[in-house]
Amino acid sequence: MESSSQSESVAVVGGGVIGLAVAWRAAQRGLRVTVLDAGDPPGAWRFAAGMLAPVTEAEHGEDALFELGLRAASGYAAFCEELSEAAGLDPGYRRAGTLVVARDRDEAEELDRLAVLHRSLGLETERLLPSAARRVEPGLAPTVRLALHVPGDHAVDPRALVAALGEAARLAGADLRTASVAAVRTDGDRATGVVLADGTDVPADHVVLAAGAWTGRLEGIPESAQVPVRPVKGQIMRLRDPRGPGLVERTIRTREAYLVPRGEGTYILGATVEERGWDTAPTAGATMELIRDLAEILPGVLELEVEELGAGLRPGTPDNLPVIGASALDGLVWATGHFRNGILLAAVTADIVAELLTSGVAPAWASPADPARFSGAVV
Repeated sequence: MESSSQSESVAVVGGGVIGLAVAWRAAQRGLRVTVLDAGDPPGAWRFAAGMLAPVTEAEHGEDALFELGLRAASGYAAFCEELSEAAGLDPGYRRAGTLVVARDRDEAEELDRLAVLHRSLGLETERLLPSAARRVEPGLAPTVRLALHVPGDHAVDPRALVAALGEAARLAGADLRTASVAAVRTDGDRATGVVLADGTDVPADHVVLAAGAWTGRLEGIPESAQVPVRPVKGQIMRLRDPRGPGLVERTIRTREAYLVPRGEGTYILGATVEERGWDTAPTAGATMELIRDLAEILPGVLELEVEELGAGLRPGTPDNLPVIGASALDGLVWATGHFRNGILLAAVTADIVAELLTSGVAPAWASPADPARFSGAVV
């Protein structure tokens, strides 16, 4: 990808966390940025819990994703501070930490293995016996077998984050438009803009595809430049305690579910991982299973009021790594495929794309996310 001058234009397809973070960073560098987002259906960010948890989600065999997540988490507080100052809005960053809880012996053994993994990686993790875990979070059930306290796993409110990113991007000079993009416009072997659903052409020197799961549905991308992004359904609940905050202070995680405090007595309970294509209907079965799973270790969740049920579509890839970088089609940049880590990886994705747009070269540490690993893939 050739280096750009600071007078060049960028069309960002997608106005969620990733697209707006990219737009903000690109506009800060002097690029002329237009963000195009249909607005409906809403992106996966609206149904995300906002956990910044590379430690508690660390698994064997996903070293590249783990390293990318750690880099993202280490800079997130500074990113939110800068964003808050730029936008004049609070992005909802919380530092309370995470408590991973085991209900039985098998899950306790899993937590012990996870603790060993964390220690081998030099990560801060505290193993808590049941009485100690209940001192940290008194609402836990007496049947809890073991817990891991991970103070470095934080959280952010995705809805507040999107509002702040949109305002920061606008103030930096980005043009935010409500519009549905139908296709990438090309001229020979180069992307030259996009075509809207109403037929309007939007010319641009560079096109950044940040439309999440919907990225793969755009027309006009040559087969040789496509990447395999698919929708992965995630159901989630927004709950409220009419008595106010206090049920838990930290994110509570089990093998199958999590509860994230949002402040003022609001909690996010989620989330399923379902291969259901483009289905976004909330189901009674998923609701029941999520509540039952959390209630076994946190009985107080049964007293919360249901404020909202929803389902979003995460953009998944075959190797669970995002797709961030230059396409085989000149002028086209991918910023999608973040699966369960879009909120966490928003800032580093924006840094990668902004650097690529202005210098023509992505940072070396971003190589695991290079779209070239899917060269010629058929979506």
